[in-house]
Amino acid sequence: MANYDFVVAVGGAPGQGIDTVGKSMSQICARHGLHVFTYSAYQSLIRGGHTFLTIRISSEPVANHGDKIDLVIALDRNSLEKHLPHVAPGGAIIYNSDDVKQAPEREDIQLCPISYKELSDNTDRKKLMLNICMFGVALNMVGGDLAVLEDIITLTFLKRKGQAITDANLAVARAGYNHAAAHFNPFEAQFTKQEPLAFVDGNSAMAMGGAAAGVKFYCAYPMSPSTGVLKWMADNARDLSIMVRQCEDEISVINMVIGAAHAGCRAMCATSGGGFALMTEAIGSAGMMEIPIVVINVQRGGPSTGLPTKTEQGDLWQLLGASQGDFPKIIVSPTSIMDGFDTIPELFNLVDKFQCPGMVLSDLTLSMGFTTFAPESVNWQPKIDRGELITGAAQTNGDYLRYQITDSGISPRAIPGTPGHVHVVATDDHDEDGGLISDEFTNPHKRRDIMDKRQRKMEGIAAQLPPPTLEGPEDAEITLIGWGSTHSVIGEAAQQLTEAGMPTNHIHFKWLYPIDEDAVNAVLDKAAHAVVVECNYTGQFARFLRGETGFKAAGHIRKYDGEPFMPHHIVEGAQELFGGKVGVYVPYQEIVV
Repeated sequence: MANYDFVVAVGGAPGQGIDTVGKSMSQICARHGLHVFTYSAYQSLIRGGHTFLTIRISSEPVANHGDKIDLVIALDRNSLEKHLPHVAPGGAIIYNSDDVKQAPEREDIQLCPISYKELSDNTDRKKLMLNICMFGVALNMVGGDLAVLEDIITLTFLKRKGQAITDANLAVARAGYNHAAAHFNPFEAQFTKQEPLAFVDGNSAMAMGGAAAGVKFYCAYPMSPSTGVLKWMADNARDLSIMVRQCEDEISVINMVIGAAHAGCRAMCATSGGGFALMTEAIGSAGMMEIPIVVINVQRGGPSTGLPTKTEQGDLWQLLGASQGDFPKIIVSPTSIMDGFDTIPELFNLVDKFQCPGMVLSDLTLSMGFTTFAPESVNWQPKIDRGELITGAAQTNGDYLRYQITDSGISPRAIPGTPGHVHVVATDDHDEDGGLISDEFTNPHKRRDIMDKRQRKMEGIAAQLPPPTLEGPEDAEITLIGWGSTHSVIGEAAQQLTEAGMPTNHIHFKWLYPIDEDAVNAVLDKAAHAVVVECNYTGQFARFLRGETGFKAAGHIRKYDGEPFMPHHIVEGAQELFGGKVGVYVPYQEIVV
């Protein structure tokens, strides 16, 4: 268990600077050497509605927003009333007494009213800096360094807003910090100073992974929650010599990515489920033409445009069925924000080697969350393996076969324009040299041969993908099974169950397709009372796992309300399922935004 585990939440309306507080708090924690994971629950409105940002701070790496809330910064009355019940006993809530004359009562927490008019000398009637003032109050109560806050404020505002706005924010931050010191009780657990950490969001981590992998072409149409990948690429394109294009729609995006990859460079795009739906025919063409590409799908609630600002694990079957017919493809789902960085180079090496499309299943929880990490723990120069890529002229006597039938199914791939390596590339099925089978009345023997050749790659891919491992006590009564972004929250729930006297382990899947049936079953055979945990209605992964391996889970925990799991949701579900009370447990979401 971590020595320090503290959760700060910020509630208010869009436009009140909630993201500024969240990012600044995360940066300050990183400067103090504390680990952070943030999750923002918000609506798809520019103005109006309610936003609630949760920042979990820990002395150890953390990758979910936890079960409790210790301190709430309520930027409006609605946030005070809505989230007062969610503050843990011994916690505190900060609010503006100018707007709240009579606050709701709770005797087991500390109510911290401030008069923003007094602290700002009544100079800011629009309350544009209320967030910074309250942030100063909160930082004092948790033992943060005021000098670090001042530095972060300067970095945030000076270049964009100028000296006068920066000085005004510094003044109200100091006023809030000093007011807390004089009027409120600090928390017993205080910030400590450790080695500073770096800080990144999930979309940026995947974009950075692409840059490290050697991506030279990135294309996208903005679609939340994937737009952050495009933003990072656009911001850094010139320095990294990456061509970045924003297209008019996702059909254009995927076809440009395929064209760039065909020309020999590593190419990538990102979208969400609705945009991915438009890409599927072209993904099939990449499979037919054996062109390696990487497509990121950052899942949100569906179907259709669904829940643009909420999370779900509902697109697995969409990716499994991407395009018509059978063709080799790889599907992977990162288990944490920094695993997203590592996954992109790994996937590029695989798709280059096996000359097929690769797809990444992230989701809003990971992609729009922030975390801290130690820079020295990251391999910034991962191995790059381009597979059987021909880039130089050779003596071929005109007999180069782009789709040569081989035992592995992998054919040497020549970059277009390479002297002596002429070949045809088309979306109709073809012979070894690219000639269209349909021009020969669809010869059944050639069709079978080329299909066998392509599909043989799947055996090689499956053999290279690591199977999941069993984590936790071997003598467990319950085994929790999950995939992708739920790794951390399932692991924490398993630990809580074990500590409560119900030994629990868990099996987690990152590489989803293809799978080595024997290797996976060897792990699943060790499972006790197996419960599959996932964020969708129909149990998509449970059905997929049963279809691929014959494994049938004893119970299911499913969440599909748009919010991610909290550890206690899984703990309570496992207890209900193990007691035989239900077969499918659906948690109740207490915090409504």
